[in-house]
Amino acid sequence: MRDFETSGGESSPQDFDHLIHQAWPAPEQVRAGSWIFRYAAGVTKRANSVLPLSGTGSWDRVDAAERFYRERGRPCVFSIGPGAEQGLDAELERRGYRVVDPTFIMTGETAPAAPIQIASRPSPDWLTTWWEVDGGRHPGIPDARDWAERILTGVPAGYAAAGPDAVGRGVRQGDWLGIYCMAVRPPARRKGNGTTVLNGLLGWGHEHGARRAYLVVTQANAAARAMYERSGFVISGRYHYRVNP
Repeated sequence: MRDFETSGGESSPQDFDHLIHQAWPAPEQVRAGSWIFRYAAGVTKRANSVLPLSGTGSWDRVDAAERFYRERGRPCVFSIGPGAEQGLDAELERRGYRVVDPTFIMTGETAPAAPIQIASRPSPDWLTTWWEVDGGRHPGIPDARDWAERILTGVPAGYAAAGPDAVGRGVRQGDWLGIYCMAVRPPARRKGNGTTVLNGLLGWGHEHGARRAYLVVTQANAAARAMYERSGFVISGRYHYRVNP
């Protein structure tokens, strides 16, 4: 399983934008200079949004992005992360775009841990657990789960499970380990299952050479954030989405 290479040394603001983009790849991607238009039939905002890295300060590409998503029957969404082009957030606000899902980027360290079941592909049971908890938010989208599976398996990853009710996904990216898809069914919560999955992924990443870990969590998800803080994660960045009304 290959890793994804990132720049060495200290992380720049754009590193997290790149890491998150690489670990959650939209099946369709179109470049417009330094911006990337991403499309996955509406399954997850991340895979159906513009990644607007750096640029010239010309907003013609906003119009191009709006055409791109309009042609596909989707609203135009921008992911405004640490490396977003300066001035774009204000321009989108001026155009009436609303802020959605303010999110924390949290970082920590990997460490040896007790082994748990980690596979190189998501099993049907893994997919069902994740989809029931966190993925099934796309009514009216044909083949939504198939699109989601294409995103999940678009890059090499490890799929962890602690029994049938708790799952998570890890993506090795050079020195970094990205933690994604942390999902615990309601009856299994507050029993340490989420922590077991998280620690298992951190141990798996450490065993394979990753020394730092990152994850993203919405500001509204206080319970998940508290669990990550107990595991040593701290807030290292933020992003939000701008959605065309």
